[in-house]
Parts: sequence; structure tokens; C-alpha cells
Amino acid sequence: MKNRSGKGLLFRSEDIEIVMQEEWYPEKSSKANMIESKSSFNLLFLLSPNIHLVANDCERTFVFKKSQYILHYSPRENSAELWTENQESLKYFHIRINYRYILHLIDPEFSTENADLFERMVRNHYIFLHKESPPYMTVEMHMILKEIISYSNKGTMQKLFVEAKIIKLLILIFEQFNEKNTIKKMPETPLIIKRFLDENYHRNIKVEEIGKKIGINQNTIRKAFKAQYNITVSDYIAELRMLKAKKMIIDKELMIKEIAIECGYEYVQNFTRAFKKKFGMSPEKLRQG
Repeated sequence: MKNRSGKGLLFRSEDIEIVMQEEWYPEKSSKANMIESKSSFNLLFLLSPNIHLVANDCERTFVFKKSQYILHYSPRENSAELWTENQESLKYFHIRINYRYILHLIDPEFSTENADLFERMVRNHYIFLHKESPPYMTVEMHMILKEIISYSNKGTMQKLFVEAKIIKLLILIFEQFNEKNTIKKMPETPLIIKRFLDENYHRNIKVEEIGKKIGINQNTIRKAFKAQYNITVSDYIAELRMLKAKKMIIDKELMIKEIAIECGYEYVQNFTRAFKKKFGMSPEKLRQG
């Protein structure tokens, strides 16, 4: 079976380059080379499981799980090889941003807070959420990538759109790491639960399953999550699903039934009922409007 690749270069300007890499059904393994320009910040989102990465300037090989990401600063030109094994597809999203663009965006001379933020980026603080664990993408991050991929305008409108989305991604990343840094000030249990829900909301998950995964009884899970976020576990899952569903309906890429399944609903009637309760109209009416 021959390799099939898709997407490729999505956007390029003087300061930003975006590449969507997809390799399907390789004969043995799927491989790709990623280039980091001199003095560039690189956002790498790994969108398929078990992706191996080795950089020329680092002897260590990293293995990423699906939906993990890193924000890496490269002071010099560098390349990395990414591959999967056992005929697994290779899929990743790479945003390369010039140093000067980030410098202008954050302006470390504006305040000590900005200076600290920029220093953390240059020192590659935003790679591992925990000592040996790269962070996982949130639901909002997934949606932003889909928006960038599906955006059809070109020229100045595309440039403004892409820059706005990159700024939003950076904000989400900083918030995620700040959450980690303040973990001692907050109960750890709700954070673990929230992270699990953000990654698995599309499945038919139950509180019992969460309890088995993290070793906490169901009542503690419900109470701790509600106390921290002022919303129940089930309502939070529903919010995530509806957020994704609304975006997919507006994009008009899939049938309503397919969207319902993608958002974790086994029966389209249940999906339609939940959607109408949330937004005051049916999915079909939103799409027509």
C-alpha cells in the first residue's frame, strides 16, 4: 500500500508558517522531517498516537500520545524527524513563529510580567506540564486548529485571522501552565477530573469510570468538581459537547447524525433535544440560518 499525504502548507507570511502534516497507511512506518528556523518559536500539536520525535540537537527520543503538544524555542536552525510504527498514520500541526514577532507581541520591556513571560518562552518552560509529561490540548485548542484548517479567505483577511488564532492559542497555553503552577493552592482532585473530561468528553464516559482511572470514589468526584468549578460533571460534559457540536454544524461538513455521534451521542434524537435546550433551536435550523 502506498503512502498518501495530505494538507501540507496552510499559511505563510513573513513571520508565520503553518503546516498540516498527514501521512496515511504507510507500508512500514510513516516518517516526516520538521524544520525549525533560526530564532523561531514552534508550536507542535501531535494529532495521532505514538509519534516518535528526535531532534538533531538532542539525543533523546520523545514519544507523544495523541493530542499532546509542545511550545519550543529554537535559537538556531534545527530539524527533527517524526515517525510512527506499525502502519499507524502520522498527523501533526506545526506553527512556526519568528522570534521578532513574539518579541513585538509580548514586549518584555513593557512590564516585569511581560519580561518574565518572554523569558519562560525562550527558556522552553512551556514544554512539559509535569516533569515527564507534555501537556494535552484542550477542547478550545482543538477547535482553533479546525478553524485554521477550514478558513477559506486569503490575503489580509487570512493573515489577521491566523494571527488572532495564534494569540488565542498562546493565551490558552499560558493559562494551562499557570493552572499547573498554582496546583498547590487548589485542590488537586478537580484538576485531574477536569483534564480527564477535556480529553474524553466525546466518549460515553461515566463517573464510575473516572473513579477507577484516578482511584477516587464517585461521591468525592462529584462534590469536589462542583465545589471547584460550580458546575456538575455531567453538565460540564454537556457544555463541551454542545460547544463542539455548534461549531461543526456551522461548518456544514458533516450530517447531523454524524455530528451527534462525534459528540458522544448514540441517538440523534437525544442530541437534538439537548442542542435545542441549550441554544433554543434545532441543529437543522441553525444550519439553515
